[in-house]
Amino acid sequence: MTRKQKYRQLLIRLIWFMILFTCLFSYYYIRNQVPERIHVVVGEEGTFRFSLPWGTTAQTENEEVVLSGASNIPEGAVRISGDQAFTVEGTAAGSYDMDLKLFGWLPLRSVDVEVVEAKSVIPGGESIGLYLETDGVMVVGTGTITDGQGNQLEPAYGVVQSGDYILEANGRAVPDKEALISEISGCGEGSCALTIRREGEILETEVDTVRTEDGSIKAGIWVRDDAQGIGTLTYVDENGRFGALGHAMSDSDTGKRLEVSGGDLEHAKIQDVVRGQSGTPGSLLGTIIYGGSHMGTIKKNTEAGVFGRMAEGELAYENAVPVGYMQDVELGPAVIRCCADGEVKEYEIEILKADITTDSYKGLVVQVTDQELLSLTGGIVQGM
Repeated sequence: MTRKQKYRQLLIRLIWFMILFTCLFSYYYIRNQVPERIHVVVGEEGTFRFSLPWGTTAQTENEEVVLSGASNIPEGAVRISGDQAFTVEGTAAGSYDMDLKLFGWLPLRSVDVEVVEAKSVIPGGESIGLYLETDGVMVVGTGTITDGQGNQLEPAYGVVQSGDYILEANGRAVPDKEALISEISGCGEGSCALTIRREGEILETEVDTVRTEDGSIKAGIWVRDDAQGIGTLTYVDENGRFGALGHAMSDSDTGKRLEVSGGDLEHAKIQDVVRGQSGTPGSLLGTIIYGGSHMGTIKKNTEAGVFGRMAEGELAYENAVPVGYMQDVELGPAVIRCCADGEVKEYEIEILKADITTDSYKGLVVQVTDQELLSLTGGIVQGM
């Protein structure tokens, strides 16, 4: 085979590789323009627009889901062209499948259609104090201790790590740091068995215990069993369940989401605002008002926010508004509610982007346009 023929074969292979790569990249790009899950209210039509190529077909075999659009094909299916809108209506609450296919045969994505009952929530905006109790004793880090002979030791190094949760010590449950200190002290000089949770996995380990200069028994572990913070109440639903923050409450030292067993929602008072600047988010500063009327009980701390149940009589339920879903969001003017100056107010913003395809909880991009709020905070700050 001549050099020219080898070069031609190499070029042909390269062209085919580029064609194959382009096809695969295009397929997965198009596939990711479609969300894995959509929500519609029973008896109401939800309108959707996906950026899909000509020849894409949406179809379902469930009688409870009705599809319609500009170009209907056999019952239970609709053809989509480009970003052409189509509607989905659910006749009964439940979870159903809707399949999207290219050219009527190439599977693109199976979408979960969640048909839900109409819901209403009370918009929040109030400043709140959050007190969370960790689910186990959280390890912040390890440190050196000085034994009775003056030696510098770090017995817990490599045994536990930041973000671990100590559940048991010496075979006994340790619900708080006082219980942990007591159990380690009871082990005497030698070692103490620990049961820890690390990223969801339960582990058994041992840590050396050291008698220090003052005669106490220690293991050199920095721990925390609770956390506090200031934030904003997002909503309360018709059943008295609330959502707050819109993001997880994280440990200030490790930066990790706190795994909590419960906590309390309290009234708070904003005292100052650290204005946001380029590269610095700013924050709301305030005090938690303990000892007054209890606002509610915290049940969960998730990536989407802090959730729990309100105490009776905290909010007026006649102020409820219907829940909207991502397909209902339109770009343009909107308002946010917050308590930046000690009073709940609505401030003007503009919705710049609404990503219906994202699997995260951060599908909106907004810009503060209200001059009063900009003068107070400089934009969106932590705690709003």
